[in-house]
Amino acid sequence: MQQFSYDHLYRFTSDMLLKIGCPQEDAQLATQVLLSADLRGVDSHGVARLSGYVRLWEKGRINAKPNVKVSYETPSTAVVDGDGGLGLVVAPFAMKIAMEKAKQVGTGWVSVKNSNHYGIAGYHAMMALEEDMIGISLTNASPLVAPTFSKERLLGTNPIAVAIPAREEPPFVADMATTTAANGKLEILQRKNLDTPTGWVQDKFGKPTTSANGVKDGGALLPLGGDREHGSHKGYALGAVVDILSAVLSGANYGPWVPPFVAFLDPLPNLVGEGIGHFFGAMRVDAFRPAEEFKGHMDQWIRRFRSAEPTPGHEKVLIPGDPERELELIRRKEGIPLLDPVIQDLTKLGEKFGVNFN
Repeated sequence: MQQFSYDHLYRFTSDMLLKIGCPQEDAQLATQVLLSADLRGVDSHGVARLSGYVRLWEKGRINAKPNVKVSYETPSTAVVDGDGGLGLVVAPFAMKIAMEKAKQVGTGWVSVKNSNHYGIAGYHAMMALEEDMIGISLTNASPLVAPTFSKERLLGTNPIAVAIPAREEPPFVADMATTTAANGKLEILQRKNLDTPTGWVQDKFGKPTTSANGVKDGGALLPLGGDREHGSHKGYALGAVVDILSAVLSGANYGPWVPPFVAFLDPLPNLVGEGIGHFFGAMRVDAFRPAEEFKGHMDQWIRRFRSAEPTPGHEKVLIPGDPERELELIRRKEGIPLLDPVIQDLTKLGEKFGVNFN
């Protein structure tokens, strides 16, 4: 494992995206979104995914120069057509529209179709914080998850992110998959040749397994909770809500028809929509109560929860967003660690396109 500075990875990533034809502004934005995952410790969704996006472009499944546009709107809602573009670019476009609508009428809600993988959900939700808004970000994803009692893979990891501003305290940022673990965590364990904890994966027969290759071997990720006795039906329901709001509402593909992220798998025939779907919300705090008053009470809420008596073996109670924020401070100073297989992958990618990684 080696450490790389943010600037080093930024230059390499943006140069790579320029090589596949992205306009400079899009390349810079996509790089910023991608590296936000590495800074916040979501290593599975950062530069480790860059080669995956490039392979999708090579297969003609990503449009490097999309004409992203609003296809339908009302004063508080809109549908965005991503024109097959990078979700890393389409999603911020859509979130900005949600925020503009919130400025005008209090709240804004935008569903997206014809997009691709959009990085970490939290980045897009956190955009709203700069405007004293609450941000919400959802997306559906490749079908790797079996509903409770099923052997079939019908849902994605389908994350939910909610960002809420405070006054003096750091913002509350919840960013989570609706599965027990995101698929990217399996990829990290595969690179390290480690097994998964119990409750993450089932094999192709629907039986529990701890193999990090369980999904590759025909099995499935499990909804949040792992099994029925531990609440997997709740994780299944949450994942279903994300799928419906992101795709059934927008006109994107849903359920088993969501196009796979890996380029070696082609989308199912007879698709039911266009691309991958997202859903964004922006709520202006002062549409409900004075913003400063709200943020003061958010400070009080955060301080009270943070001061909760911890259980034995734990130093303190965390607020959603604390670990990521603390890690970002460290990584901006000390660099972003990359596993050797990721370094090798990026080096080969750079050699192929004439971009030096080292």
